[in-house]
Amino acid sequence: QVQLVESGGGLVQAGGSLRLSCAASGRPFSDYAMGWFRQAPGKDRAFVAAVSWSGSSTAYTDSVKGRFTISRDNAKNTMYLQMNDLKSEDTAVYYCAARRVLGRVVLTTDNEYDSWGQGTQVTVSS
Repeated sequence: QVQLVESGGGLVQAGGSLRLSCAASGRPFSDYAMGWFRQAPGKDRAFVAAVSWSGSSTAYTDSVKGRFTISRDNAKNTMYLQMNDLKSEDTAVYYCAARRVLGRVVLTTDNEYDSWGQGTQVTVSS
């Protein structure tokens, strides 16, 4: 498994932006499909975005399309989530996840992943 550490969370006003990072170590980063999930208070963990090992394929949940962008830099062993036009409903703990896969695959459910970070809090004030 790969070790994952998220960073970049914080408090931002509605309409603002944040960029989350997920740094990976322990295994060749380019072997892994990656994703972002979030968990709001009192709710289940939910899919946000995913990217294939090469970065050529991506997927987003409908509520963030056009506002969030997932990307990765395999040379830096890091995945990113650029979040723009943030809304109060984006408030949650954000987790990155990884799964070693072959091919141009994006994984959109949490039970498909086997490595998780510790999470980073994003709070959007209205």
